[in-house]
Amino acid sequence: MNEGFDAPVPAARIVFAPEDRAKALAMMDEALSSGSLTLGPHTERFEAEFGARHAAPFAIAVNSGTSALEIILRTLGVEGREVVVPANTFFATAAAVVHAGGVPRFVDVQRETMALSTSTVRPALNERTAAVILVHVGGLVTAEAEAMARLCRERGVPLVEDAAHAHGAACKGAPAGSFGVAGAFSFYPTKVMTTAEGGMIVTRDERIRDQAVVYRDQGKAGFLGGEHVRMGYAWRMSELHAAVGIVQLGRLDEFIAVRRRVAALYDEALEKIGGVTPLVVEPGCDPNYYKYVAFLDEGIDRQHVKEALRSRGVSPSGEVYATPLHLQPVFAHLGPDSLPVAEDVCRRHLCLPIHSDMPNDEAARVVEALDAAVLDATATPARQQPRSIR
Repeated sequence: MNEGFDAPVPAARIVFAPEDRAKALAMMDEALSSGSLTLGPHTERFEAEFGARHAAPFAIAVNSGTSALEIILRTLGVEGREVVVPANTFFATAAAVVHAGGVPRFVDVQRETMALSTSTVRPALNERTAAVILVHVGGLVTAEAEAMARLCRERGVPLVEDAAHAHGAACKGAPAGSFGVAGAFSFYPTKVMTTAEGGMIVTRDERIRDQAVVYRDQGKAGFLGGEHVRMGYAWRMSELHAAVGIVQLGRLDEFIAVRRRVAALYDEALEKIGGVTPLVVEPGCDPNYYKYVAFLDEGIDRQHVKEALRSRGVSPSGEVYATPLHLQPVFAHLGPDSLPVAEDVCRRHLCLPIHSDMPNDEAARVVEALDAAVLDATATPARQQPRSIR
């Protein structure tokens, strides 16, 4: 936690309590002493516990969330075919498609949730469609996820979940990773839980599990030897990273509870601040609030708001995605020329700082700074003085 009320509020904060560091170091020492440094007992334990937490009978630990997604796509045989991808997602979602030999088919999203919907995906499905990737933006599994899974089943198209943001998130009791044929999680340092670097595949499909363990270890038929039967890669997770993951997973529900408390404070405050609207969380959906996303009204300059926040000691965590993928130079040749909703939500949203150990007074500082920043950006006669919103 911050050591003083006047300390700047950072955009992100990685949380490791002293006792958690001690537990992780003890497990690392076991691995170093035994010489079992990869695909050993810590990895097996982490896989079992993470899978159980996400209602998945199979979990496969890998070296990154990007690898997790690429491996899933390889098991589905997307080479030479299209994979439906939302335009407002991270580069790695589409890059995994390309590296697996597929072709990203960018589609638009829902304005309120920034996620895919059946209405945007259905027109994109055709005989060349190999899969659909549903991204849980900011850790929100939307109510549309169930309908997306149903549509994909009806059309015979595998649904893959990019759950890089969504550890522990759920909708209507179903956890992230349980809607599609498989889900890919990331443990990058800024995520709600981390292994420093790493990823996880979760699935109910034994065939996907069997192929994934081959792909992650250079395509070998078995860890201790055997023929190379797939064009795999060095996608293993080390025992040291797994040790960190075990400890962080033990804190996951606590971290999410803190983030939901802060998000509730932000929700209440934004009702009193004109010009800013939070991302819609539908009834029955339980996000982990990896990001707290809010939309600025048309005409409010986002860069001005961000600079005003920084001048008041608050570092906004930027945007989830500032530029949609169909406008990124590396993918521009894929088209389409315009996806208006994705372009609009990418242009108008910002993310407020939210941490797994955030106290109420720090959240209150963010709210006061945001109120003043929006006032600065709008400069309308009706809002000449900041209001007290505590």
